[in-house]
Amino acid sequence: MFFDDRLATVLRQRATGEANLRTQYRQLLDLLGKDRKRGRGGDTSLMAAAWLRMEALGEAIPAHDRARMIREPGWRFLSPDLAVHLADHEPEVAAAALARADLTAEDWNALIPRVPVRARGFLRLRRDLPLDVEALLARLGVHDRGLPAPEQAPERPEPVTPNPATAEAPCAPLRPVAAPIPLRRTAAPAATVASPSRDRDETGRTEISALVERIAQFRRERGDAPPDLERSPRLPLGELPERTSHTLNSFGFAADSAGRVAWATAEVAPMVVGTRLFAASSTNANASALARFFARRQPITRGAVNLEGAPAIAGEWTVDAEPRFSEEGHFTGYLGRFRRVSNAASATSGSEAREADRIRQLLHELRTPITAVQGYAEVIQQQLFGPAPHEYRALAAAIATDAARILAGFDELDRLARLETGVMTIEPGETDLAALVRRTNAQLGSALDALDAGLALALAEASTLLIAVDHEDAEALVWRLLASLASACAPGERIAVSLAPLIGPRGAISRLVCGLPARLAAEEQLFAATIRTSGSAINSGLFGTGFSLRLARAEARAAGGDLKRDAAVLVLTLPLVSEGAGLPGALGG
Repeated sequence: MFFDDRLATVLRQRATGEANLRTQYRQLLDLLGKDRKRGRGGDTSLMAAAWLRMEALGEAIPAHDRARMIREPGWRFLSPDLAVHLADHEPEVAAAALARADLTAEDWNALIPRVPVRARGFLRLRRDLPLDVEALLARLGVHDRGLPAPEQAPERPEPVTPNPATAEAPCAPLRPVAAPIPLRRTAAPAATVASPSRDRDETGRTEISALVERIAQFRRERGDAPPDLERSPRLPLGELPERTSHTLNSFGFAADSAGRVAWATAEVAPMVVGTRLFAASSTNANASALARFFARRQPITRGAVNLEGAPAIAGEWTVDAEPRFSEEGHFTGYLGRFRRVSNAASATSGSEAREADRIRQLLHELRTPITAVQGYAEVIQQQLFGPAPHEYRALAAAIATDAARILAGFDELDRLARLETGVMTIEPGETDLAALVRRTNAQLGSALDALDAGLALALAEASTLLIAVDHEDAEALVWRLLASLASACAPGERIAVSLAPLIGPRGAISRLVCGLPARLAAEEQLFAATIRTSGSAINSGLFGTGFSLRLARAEARAAGGDLKRDAAVLVLTLPLVSEGAGLPGALGG
């Protein structure tokens, strides 16, 4: 590897949808956390963009999910800069980061004064800090390791024995001062329960174990901890509703050198620990493939495993794992993740899935040299290694632009392969399709006015039509469709565009009807057309108008709609948010 462009590659990706946001956050954690010196003396603008992207992702992902990703064992946390960055976030994120960080004594001594005061207490929960680091915490006044013990009430003096003559008098009033109840005799059980220090002296528990036990008892009393419910099952006698079955979609695991699961996520560990990933004498092709991976110590990618047992884990799974080795170089097993096979992936035929995988692998191989060419061209154009003639800089700028267009085309190819094989889906959401069409028309109008061409919209200015598609995906789909049609317009040609809601067989849908330009109307196979509009200011894509329309059709079908040709028009249908949203009257006409 001549230069490390992984961080730049991650930052170029457009994260859409909850799953992509979490994936990009994990990637940034891995890249920013594995290098102790990353960001010191490197590309400051790239690192600034990475920190800004991580901050934006942190606002979109809940704090408990980010803390869970930080606590995952599948990545290395060696960067003090990342620890300082995460320590300034929510308490649960800061606690997970400071408990997970694996830093040297010098890094800890330089990091602790920069950590917020409210986060320094989390370091006292660790038992593996060097002595000089603990001494620094003591000098800074960080002493608390758990909840403080409650103060004990001072003991009262022994009561004074009353006069027998006075006590035997029939009308003598009871005097509290003369006959008090000794505190040590009546309050001894309560004092025993309320005094953690006495319990620790008798049982040897530490403050941390006492705190953990108190938290577990609080959860058991509140009754909202699923692990506690599983540890104390109840017979279905009718007094309580039965718990609904929970099906897992993914979990982390670690396997030993023999292929036996030795560790798994807490909620699934009792069901899978001890399970073998493959049988030594099995003739199953998938099992033998896993056995070969183990024998060769190779990474496992999309390995097929069939788990049997509890309903929560039973079924088909795919495994992605990396081999682990000890410091002496001995093979110790695998660390990876199980992912349940989705219905869409199982419904896809094997040939189509293999073809899509081959396309993605080919694109991955092609991206590497093109990214290198783009990087060297930018180095020459920006004169990073020294002055360069203006002619070379102009040529380098053109090469970098062409490389960017090629990479964008590769992204479209990869997106089409994922959509048509069901590997990728369109995220649901809520978008005003009418406003999106108007905004896209305004953007295309500036380029089409010079040709006296454009789109003729037939919808009211104040109309709304809410579709059940994520805003970014809907914007990309509408732009791809209208830009492909506008790029094929001849001078003076106008394209009629109308939008209307209606009730279809599957519910309320929106219907966007677009007329075809004369060049496209003459094509018999519209979605396979190879027309390229090099003379137009609007670019329909690297592979031509037909490919762009095919990608738009795949996006529409993944969103629950469709894109079809009806004679000289194209009809785009997308599902509405609800039955009543955007029905006649919503468009103002």
